[in-house]
Amino acid sequence: MEGGKVRHNPLYAPQEGLEFGGNATNNVAVSADPPASKVVNDMEGEEKSSGYVLAFWRLFQCADGIDILLMIFGTLGAMVNGLTLPAMLIIQGRLINTFGNLQDSPELIYDSIKKFSLYFVYTAVVGWVSAYLEVSCWMCTGERQSGRIRAKYLRAILRQEVAYFERTQSSTAEVVNNVSADTLLVQGAMSEKVGNFIQNITHFAGSYVVAYVQVWRVALAATPFVPLLLIPGAFYNRAVTSLAGRMQAAYNKAGAVAEESISSVRTVYSFVGETKVVSSYSNSLDETVKLGIKQGLAKGFAMGSVGINFAIWAFVGWYGSEQVLAGRADGGNILTTGIAIISGGLALGNAMPNFKSFAEGCSAASRIFALIRRVPPIDADDTTRETLDKVTGDLELRNVDFSYPSRRDVPIFQNFSLQIPAGKTVALVGQSGSGKSTVLALLERFYDPLAGEVLIDDVNIKGLQLKWLRRQIGLVSQEPALFATSIKENILYGKDGASEEEIVEAAKSANAFNFITQLPRGFDTQVGERGVQMSGGQKQRIAIARALLKNPPVMLLDEATSALDAESEKVVQAALERAAEGRTTVVVAHRLSTIRNADLIAVIQYGKVIEMGTHNELLAKGEQGAFAALVQLQQAHQEAEAEADDETVIADSKVVLARSHSSSLQKRSISSGRKSFDEVRLSHSKSRDGISSNLVLGGDKSKVKPQMPSFRRLLALNRPEWRQALLGLTGAIAFGFVQPFYAYCLGGMMAVFYTPDRNKLRHDVKVYAGVFCGLAVAAFVVNTLQHYNFATMGEYLTKRVRVRMLTNILRFEVGWYDRDENASGAVCSRLASDSNMVRALVGDRISLIVQTASAILVSFGIGLSLSWKLALVVMSIQPTIILSLYVKKILLTGFAKQTAKAQHEGAQVASEAVSQHRTVTAFSSQDKVLALFESKLVGPKKEAFKRAQVAGLGLGAANFFLYASWGLDYWYGGKLAGAGEVSFSEVLKTFFVLVSTGRVLAEAGALAPDLAKGSQAIASVFNILDRDTEINADNKTAEKVDKVEGHIEMKNIHFSYPARPDVIIFKNFNLSVRAGQTVAMVGQSGSGKSTIIGLIERFYDPIKGKVLIDGRDIKTLHLKSLRRHIGLVSQEPTLFAGTLRENIAYARPDATEAEIIEAAVAANAHNFISLSTIASADTIAVMQDGIILEQGSHEQLMSKGEGSAYFSLVKLQVGLK
Repeated sequence: MEGGKVRHNPLYAPQEGLEFGGNATNNVAVSADPPASKVVNDMEGEEKSSGYVLAFWRLFQCADGIDILLMIFGTLGAMVNGLTLPAMLIIQGRLINTFGNLQDSPELIYDSIKKFSLYFVYTAVVGWVSAYLEVSCWMCTGERQSGRIRAKYLRAILRQEVAYFERTQSSTAEVVNNVSADTLLVQGAMSEKVGNFIQNITHFAGSYVVAYVQVWRVALAATPFVPLLLIPGAFYNRAVTSLAGRMQAAYNKAGAVAEESISSVRTVYSFVGETKVVSSYSNSLDETVKLGIKQGLAKGFAMGSVGINFAIWAFVGWYGSEQVLAGRADGGNILTTGIAIISGGLALGNAMPNFKSFAEGCSAASRIFALIRRVPPIDADDTTRETLDKVTGDLELRNVDFSYPSRRDVPIFQNFSLQIPAGKTVALVGQSGSGKSTVLALLERFYDPLAGEVLIDDVNIKGLQLKWLRRQIGLVSQEPALFATSIKENILYGKDGASEEEIVEAAKSANAFNFITQLPRGFDTQVGERGVQMSGGQKQRIAIARALLKNPPVMLLDEATSALDAESEKVVQAALERAAEGRTTVVVAHRLSTIRNADLIAVIQYGKVIEMGTHNELLAKGEQGAFAALVQLQQAHQEAEAEADDETVIADSKVVLARSHSSSLQKRSISSGRKSFDEVRLSHSKSRDGISSNLVLGGDKSKVKPQMPSFRRLLALNRPEWRQALLGLTGAIAFGFVQPFYAYCLGGMMAVFYTPDRNKLRHDVKVYAGVFCGLAVAAFVVNTLQHYNFATMGEYLTKRVRVRMLTNILRFEVGWYDRDENASGAVCSRLASDSNMVRALVGDRISLIVQTASAILVSFGIGLSLSWKLALVVMSIQPTIILSLYVKKILLTGFAKQTAKAQHEGAQVASEAVSQHRTVTAFSSQDKVLALFESKLVGPKKEAFKRAQVAGLGLGAANFFLYASWGLDYWYGGKLAGAGEVSFSEVLKTFFVLVSTGRVLAEAGALAPDLAKGSQAIASVFNILDRDTEINADNKTAEKVDKVEGHIEMKNIHFSYPARPDVIIFKNFNLSVRAGQTVAMVGQSGSGKSTIIGLIERFYDPIKGKVLIDGRDIKTLHLKSLRRHIGLVSQEPTLFAGTLRENIAYARPDATEAEIIEAAVAANAHNFISLSTIASADTIAVMQDGIILEQGSHEQLMSKGEGSAYFSLVKLQVGLK
């Protein structure tokens, strides 16, 4: 049992120990597989989801002849497999009749029992073959058909227009998820679960036929009780679903507190709100604790319903004895009828969950086939449109109105016009968001304009075949999209089927040939996922070669060098200039120095072309020109950066010389200051990860103390609930006694049926019936006792772990949150899931393990006391039976995971293609992607075939050993009885007790993977609880801050963010702010303005240098007391869930009403900052890329005229002419 849900085996459960009536798990095992996530694509018009669900039989519309044969054989195998247990029951009944009738003639027993033992073996062989056919055939056909559906689905996805992926309900991430998730749902609904459903239904029908043929009066009388086996499970699942929903809703409130605090951790830290957050989180968890305890109580009631099984046997035994006394039946017939009625009903219950899988598969298939049928408005497969005999390359956007489909309310272009002459290079420049890249997207026809026309050679591109059009255009983007294949294959995306000579020529033209040939595998070198094995410059040159391969008359270059370092940019720029020769080229430029040689430059601002001309013409406009202002701003930054680099050379050399004993390192530091600083910074970043270094420059080291998972330590957290632990253990131990004692009584009652004394028979059966009724009550009581108390333990432990985890998480330095693995969503998921796993480990796992251990000890003791020889034989083959049942469970529950793992490479290709769909679309590479996708499925298909054989043989073997062991047990029991060493009653009791225990052991063994997951969860929990922070905000030994004057100084600061140590923000940065002074920091995005605030708040520590407040290094100050003297208003202010009063008083919960009102009134005077609102600041510092370009008052900076970076910023923002 896990997470409050009844564990059940979705396949073959009736065959696993139900020979004697089953146990609690099976009796309530009617819950379905865990719900899969459902993502409904946003379809427009007739494609929009309207509640239509595909008919089940239409799932198989992609089946071929081989699939039809596989489904036929799989169905026959499932039907025969379903009839195996009813056949075994008939054999067992006849064997018991023979045994009972011959118990007074021991010499005849052995030969008769030997014959029936062979029947068990023969039936076991049939069970092996039929199980193999069922599982292997359905798995194979499911894999084959779902593979075809995947290919069609991916083709349909890649056919869709770019706008389709930008809608809220069909984002790229969701589409990628659907490629794997939806197709796995479909595969699950059309493979082994179909066989399982047929097998269970056949088992149900066969069992009831056997029951009515054996003793129809008993079967008829017992049938009305069968729903009682299913109703508790149904009600429990409904109750669990309801409680689980309420628990999720309750935890969502608590989770929202954690999520908003973790995602806004800077605000929480700056206002010292950690304690308030933890208190609110703890209070919000109280409701989940109450609901979890109710869920445990419901589970106890449901598990206690195993008593209904015992009560049914009480009735069957009593009524069956009347039939025996009347001469209408024998004991074996009664046993066969009783087990058939119960196991048949449970088989029906086990068939029902498959309907959920079928419904999910049909729903997913509806979405898949709806997309397959969808014809996009911009259709690359439409071949009805025209093509041009020759393209000269005249491009024009004429009176275009445009806004992105996902943001229709944000106009990008209004009556926009731009002409690009054939054979010319035209550069588009302007600030971010001005519409430069949109021009390229319209030329590629990723989108259609709302009004106006996009023309090539004076022909509207809407009238041209789309694939043909895109073959005329080469595209190189800022972030080159490479696929996880070889360099050669990536270049071939430009022109599939190109010759080796063409590939080499394209590589040479892109300045890529030399570096490619120097690689060990040359053009066959794998670039890795998204080109991770290549440097930025290498990736860009491969992308250029890909674009050049098709020799297009039009080339589009979208900020192709903006992400490169200076050296790479120089090489790539040379390649781009060669690529532009002899063709129309449109360049979106980031570095203005790269477009000096452009024939025309168009300056775009707010969706308009505000200037156009050559480089020299635009510069000649001087301070009145927008392009000139952009150039001045970049030049000012470059000059300031050069000055900072000169200072860094000296400073960094001193650092390395002071801490190094290597003369070679000293020489490098003197000759290359930048490199030396990188070495120092790198050593510091390594020290955070616990890697020893002699060049660590200050700062706390990460104090992660990895711990081995300690179950004892986890239980220690549950010490306050020791009373509940004792009561829960008592219930678990007691229920361990119930199952063996029930099997013992069942064997004894069967033996009584063969007593010649009618009065003794009637009396003993009544006694056994009374015992069964008592066991029914006991099972209900002890199950309720154990599950209620273990649930109480688990819920309080879960709350305690969650609160302690959040408490410690809110001690961590901000740099910890910057790591990808510690994003707010991931951390909140760990709070929710890891603690849940801990609850299941302590509650459900301990419960099952204790009751299993109890049952083993009791059953082995009973068996050995009855007949130690027979008991030893049965116990000796128990490991084989347990292994068989364990393998059966693992195989059956592992299909979905194995399938998903096998599909990983194919899913990766699909994921890359969808997430880089613009590149695929631009190069019309859909067919190439599909070919690669199908090639990646060849291996998984072979693996799936092997897996199907292994699964079929494994499940068949499990059936064989289970049933064949019956033959062995009865054979040896008959041999001992024939020798007069044991009685008929002792054989039955020993067999029933020990065989029923094998299933209990197998179920416990099946928990091994869950226990491993639980150990991982414990490790995850204690990794959080044991981790110390690098920046301790509540260091008791630090100096408390009672008063702050406000003088701030930053001295020789070197800084890069811990999550991006290779991106240097500050190099020898200095800043001084006098107390009471207002200083405004201005500059472009990414210049380091917000980083200053982060350092003052001590969200981060600098790699080198000091941050001083009132002359004191803030590292020596008690951080929480310091932060209480600092107010922070962020660009996007964080408001927490609660009232306005609570948000205003967040920093001071004890603030009076008057103080809150005064703060609110004062806030009404707040103006949103822009450059025009800081003119009154005492000092304005203009920043870019971590460097102060200029500093002074507004008047001082503006007086510098067009040479001033600040002047250029103002002019660009307010649109001065």
